[in-house]
Amino acid sequence: MSTPRISSSSSPQAFPWAGLFTLSALIFTSVTSEWLPTGLLPEIAAELSVSESQVGLLITIFAATVVISTAPLAALTRNQPRKKLVIIVLLVFVVGNLLAAVAPNYAVLVVARIIGGLSHGLFWAVVGAYSAHLVPPHQVGRAVAVTSAGATTAFVLGVPVGTALGHALGWRLAFVVIAIIILALTIMVVRILPAVNHQQPLATGEISIPLRKDRSVPGVIYVCILVALVMLGHNLFYTYIAPYLIGPAGIDAGAVAGVLLIFGAAGALGLALAGLLVDRFPRSIIPVTVGLVAICAALLGLYPDVPAVMFTVVAVWGMAFGGVPAMMQTRLLQLASPRMRDVGSAYLTTSFNIGIGGGALFGGILLDQYGILALPMVDAAILAAALVFAVVGGELLRRRDGRAAAVRDQQPTPPAP
Repeated sequence: MSTPRISSSSSPQAFPWAGLFTLSALIFTSVTSEWLPTGLLPEIAAELSVSESQVGLLITIFAATVVISTAPLAALTRNQPRKKLVIIVLLVFVVGNLLAAVAPNYAVLVVARIIGGLSHGLFWAVVGAYSAHLVPPHQVGRAVAVTSAGATTAFVLGVPVGTALGHALGWRLAFVVIAIIILALTIMVVRILPAVNHQQPLATGEISIPLRKDRSVPGVIYVCILVALVMLGHNLFYTYIAPYLIGPAGIDAGAVAGVLLIFGAAGALGLALAGLLVDRFPRSIIPVTVGLVAICAALLGLYPDVPAVMFTVVAVWGMAFGGVPAMMQTRLLQLASPRMRDVGSAYLTTSFNIGIGGGALFGGILLDQYGILALPMVDAAILAAALVFAVVGGELLRRRDGRAAAVRDQQPTPPAP
C-alpha cells in the first residue's frame, strides 16, 4: 500500500500526531549528534591530544559545512520528494556518526563532522518546513512546538545521557549509539511519516514571479538575522559550558551531565510555554525571551562560584532558551508565504549554523585569550544587541504590513462577473 500524500491545502483532517512525533524523533537525533562533542569536550581533547578549543572548533566545522551547503543542496533538490530526501540524509547521518566513532585522529574526526554537516543542513531544510505541510496555517505553531520538542528533548536527555555515556564507556560509543538510533528511525520514516506535496500551485490567472521578489522576503530576512545574532551569543558560551562548570563553578567533571540535565529539563518547560504563547503573541514573546537569556548570561559571568545563583540561573536560562528555536521557526513560517517556506527554512538553517559555528569559533578565541569568564559577559552583550534588533525590526515589519494593507483596502473591488 502506498503512503498517502498530504497537501498543505488539503481539507480539514485530524491532527497528524504520528507524523509530527516521527519528525520530533528525527530532530532529537540530529541535535544530539550535532552537540555531542560539547559535553565530551575534555575527553575528546585528551584522547586525541588536542586543545579544548580545537574540539570546540568541531562545532564550528560542522556548522560551517551547514552554512556553505544548505542553500545549494536545497536548490538542487527542491523538486525532489520530501520523504525520499529525509531518508537519504538520515543514511548519510549514520555514516558520519560511525566515522566519528572510529576516527583514529583529529583530522578524520573533522571529516566525519563535515559529512554530518552536509546531511544536517539538507535535513533541516526539508524537516523545518515539513510540519507546515502537514497542518493548516492556524495549527503551524502547535505543529512546530511538537516537532521542536525533539530538539529540547535532545538537550534534556540526548546530550546529558550522551555525556554520561561518554564519561562511563568512552566518547566513541556515544557516537555509535547515535548511529544505531538514526538507523532505527529511518525504518520508522519509511513506515510512518506521510509523504507531502510541497509544491505550491499557482492560482488561476496568477503569474509566477522570482522568489526574491516575494513580499514575504523581508520577514524571512528579519528572522534569519535575529537567529544568527541569538545563536552567536548563546553558543559562544554554551559550547564551552563544560570548562565553565568544571573551572569557575567548581563542579565535579562527573556532575556536568547532571547540570546539563537541569538546563534541558527547564528547556522542556520553556518549549511548552512557547507552544502556548507564540501564536498568541508572535511579536512580543521573542524579544522578552531574548532579553531574559541575556540577563542569565550576565549573572553566570558575575556569580559563577555561588552555587545557589548558578544553579538557579542555569535553570532559568534553559527555560528561556528552550523555546527559542521553536519560536524562531514558527515566526518564519508565519511570515513566509507558502512557496517561501522550504527556501526560508533552508536559510533559517544557514542562519542557525552561522550563529552556532561563529559562536564556537569566537568563543574559542576568547577562551584562549581572556579565559572562560569572558564568555558569558560577551554572550550577554551580543544578546542585548539581538534584543534591540528584534524590537526595531519587528516594528518596521509591522509598519510595512500596515502600509501594504492600507494600499490593498484603497484598491477598487473588481465588478462581479
